[in-house]
Amino acid sequence: MGKQADNMVSADSHDAAGMRALLDAQRADFTAHLPVPLALRRDRLTRAIAMMVDHGERWCDAVSEDFGHRPRELTMMTDVIASTNALKHARKNLGPWMRADKRKPLFPLGLLGASARVEYQPKGVVGIIAPWNFPIAMVMAPLAGVFAAGNRAMAKPSEFTANTAALFAELVPQYFDAHELAVVTGGAETGQAFAKLPFDHVIFTGATGIGRHILHAAADNLCPVTLELGGKSPVIVGQSAKLAEVAEKVTLGKLMNAGQICLAPDYVLIDGARERAFVDAVAASASAMYPTILDNPDYTSIVNDRHHARLHAYVEDAREKGADIRVVNPAGEDFASANSRKMPLHIISGATDDMRVMQEEIFGPLLPIRRANSVHEAVDYVNAHDRPLGLYYFGRDGAEEDHVVDRTISGGVTVNDVIFHVAQEDLPFGGIGPSGMGNYHGFDGFQTFSHAKAVYRQAKPDVAGLAGMKPPYGKATQKSIARDLRK
Repeated sequence: MGKQADNMVSADSHDAAGMRALLDAQRADFTAHLPVPLALRRDRLTRAIAMMVDHGERWCDAVSEDFGHRPRELTMMTDVIASTNALKHARKNLGPWMRADKRKPLFPLGLLGASARVEYQPKGVVGIIAPWNFPIAMVMAPLAGVFAAGNRAMAKPSEFTANTAALFAELVPQYFDAHELAVVTGGAETGQAFAKLPFDHVIFTGATGIGRHILHAAADNLCPVTLELGGKSPVIVGQSAKLAEVAEKVTLGKLMNAGQICLAPDYVLIDGARERAFVDAVAASASAMYPTILDNPDYTSIVNDRHHARLHAYVEDAREKGADIRVVNPAGEDFASANSRKMPLHIISGATDDMRVMQEEIFGPLLPIRRANSVHEAVDYVNAHDRPLGLYYFGRDGAEEDHVVDRTISGGVTVNDVIFHVAQEDLPFGGIGPSGMGNYHGFDGFQTFSHAKAVYRQAKPDVAGLAGMKPPYGKATQKSIARDLRK
C-alpha cells in the first residue's frame, strides 16, 4: 500500500508564497538526504504505480466528468495504463540507468592511473505543468523520469480538468510525503505563479503560446525547461500506400479523444487523383467505428464550450473560403439541438493556407485534406512550415520512406501508422522548434531530469610538471606545445 504523508503541507490552493515555501521545503529535504539510493527510487515508482492501479475507476470517472463524457476504456488505456507502463519501465531498468558511465582520460593520463566517469545525479525539485487532454498521463509519465532520476516533484494539473486535479490533490498525500511529491491546484493565476518558481527543472506540456510564457518565466531563474508543445502533425500518403489501411489508421488517430491529442494527425497530404477515394474511405472508417455519436459511450466530448465554439469557427471559416466540408454523421443525428459537446468528424477537402484550420493546431475532429501531387511536393510543403511534433508516412517504397524521414525534421515519426512512436518507452519523445524542446520517456527521460556530472581522478605522478604546465616555462613546456600542435 501507499505511504501516508509524514510531513503534510497543504497543496490544494497555494498562493505564490505558499508554493515557494513548499519548494524550499522539498529542496531542503532533498539536499539533506543525498545521495538518493536505488531502493528509494524504486519505492517511489512502486507507490506511483499503486496510486494508479488502486484507484483506476475513480480516475476514469473524474476524467469523464471533466470532459462531459469520455470512455472509461480510453482513459484506462491512454491515461492510467500509459502511466503505469512508463513507471514500470523506469522501475525495471533503473539499475543500469544509474550506473556511472566510464570515459577515457586524455592520453597518456589513463596509462598513468587517471580515471574519468560521468555520474548521473538528481537535479533537485522538478515542476510538472500538465495539460487537460490527458490529465493523468501528462503528470505521471514525466514523473517516471523525475523519480527515476532521484528528484522531488511539484505538479500543477490543468484547471480545465478540475475533478481530476482534485483527485490528484486527494490521493497524492496518501502515497507520498509532501517533500517527495506535492500537487498544486488552481486557475491561471496559480499557474503563472507556479511557472515563476525557481525549480531545478520544469517540464510543460501544452500550447505553443503558453510555452513561450513558460520559457520566459524560467529564464529569470536560469531554469532548464522541457517543452512538449504539439503543432500540426502531417500525414504523407505515398503512391504505394493502401488507401483503406491509411484511412482506417488516420481515422482512429484523429477521432481518439475526439482529436484532442497533441500528436493527432492534423492534416493529410495526398494527390488530387486519389483524394476523393481517400475521403470516401475515411468516412466509411469513421462510420464503422462510430455508427452513432451522441449516445455512443465510445465517443469523447469536446472538453468545454470555448473549444467547441473554436472548432465550429474553423469549419465556417474553411467553408467561406471555398473548402468542401463532409460531415460524417451516419445516423443523421441532430447535433445543433443536442445538449452535448460531441462533434462528428468533419473532413475538409481543398484546404488552403489562408484557412484557420491550416494555420492553427486543430485539437478536435476536423481533418483537412491538402493536395500534393507527389511525395517530394508534400515534403516541400512540410518544410515550408513550422516543424511538427509528429510526422506520419504511409507507403511501402523504401526509397520514398527514406526521402520523407531524411528530408523532414520533426519531433518523431511513425511509419505506416499514426501516434504510436509516443508509446515506445525506449524512444525519446519531444518536439523541435515551435513543437517543443527537449525530450523524455525511458532512459532519455532519466537523462533529461539528471545532471550528468563529470568526475575525474588524477593520476599519482605530477602530471602538470611532466607536461610543462608549471612556471617557469621552459624546454618541457615548448616540447609539450609542439607535440600537441601537430596535424
